[in-house]
Amino acid sequence: MTIFSPGWQPSGYLQSVLKTFLFLAVLFAAGCEHGSRIVAVIPRTTGLSLWEPEHAGAEAAADEHGMKIYWNAPTREDDIQGQLALIENVIDKQYEGLVLSPDQTLALMTLVKRAVSMGIPTVIVGSGLPLEPGGRLSYILSDDDEAGRMAATRIGAILHGKGTVAILGIDPDISGVLNRVRSFESVLAAEYPEIRVMEKRIGSFNVPYEQQIAEEVLTDSPHLNAILAVTTDATRGAYSALTELHRAGNVKLVGCDQDLLLPLRTGEIDSVIAEDTYQMGYRAIELLALEREGKAVPALTKIKPRLVTKENLNSPEIRRMLGLFGR
Repeated sequence: MTIFSPGWQPSGYLQSVLKTFLFLAVLFAAGCEHGSRIVAVIPRTTGLSLWEPEHAGAEAAADEHGMKIYWNAPTREDDIQGQLALIENVIDKQYEGLVLSPDQTLALMTLVKRAVSMGIPTVIVGSGLPLEPGGRLSYILSDDDEAGRMAATRIGAILHGKGTVAILGIDPDISGVLNRVRSFESVLAAEYPEIRVMEKRIGSFNVPYEQQIAEEVLTDSPHLNAILAVTTDATRGAYSALTELHRAGNVKLVGCDQDLLLPLRTGEIDSVIAEDTYQMGYRAIELLALEREGKAVPALTKIKPRLVTKENLNSPEIRRMLGLFGR
């Protein structure tokens, strides 16, 4: 049966109906696209390789759960205002979720509470905030107590249980750093009583400053045997100071967080206690997916760090954790 004869043209009224139908179809398609939920992932900075694996982990989990990632952060860890502005943007645009690695503890509390009160599920990654988890707020943290134990065990082994060590980069604004230091000193006192902590220095998000502090410590303590640098910037600063003073390798450097990899290969840095930010990113998106489905979300998840040395740096597990595939 022929419905329309050859050459038939719709009337003006029918043209209007068809246009309306097409317009509604476009709106429906756009609405379906919006259903692919957008989650904001804001690391401490985009300027360090430490957070690249978190991006990869978040993207992998988002693909599995039909979600999309908005990834952005300041280029420096000390740009607190930049991170605050990004969080405000997430709140204003009502993103489906927020994954945040805070640069500073106190400055971010108000905005995090606001995001949660606005109904935005929020996962804090890396180091915690002085806010109780619950409701729409949860934590995925690196096990910093374990990081301190790992560092103490490593330094105890490489110094054969005797010697002196300096702790650099202590940042009181990052709770995880303080936990690392407390755990390190506790294990040293209990298991390696003949290793003495000679220096403890406050740190900052400033590599030249960290280098200056490290040079002062090395100059004042010519018989220092080891350095524990408890942040990425402190690790970089200590390495630069050791290189400048021609003591790299002689003074054993154990760093925290994965940023300097070439000196690991050459042995100029003994080892790095590395946060598994890939797992943190992956698990954070999984929590937001559970939240979206109305399922129970664990309030606190701790991810064990890994000791990275030149011996295991090229293992598949470590390369995945550090985002080194293809390099």
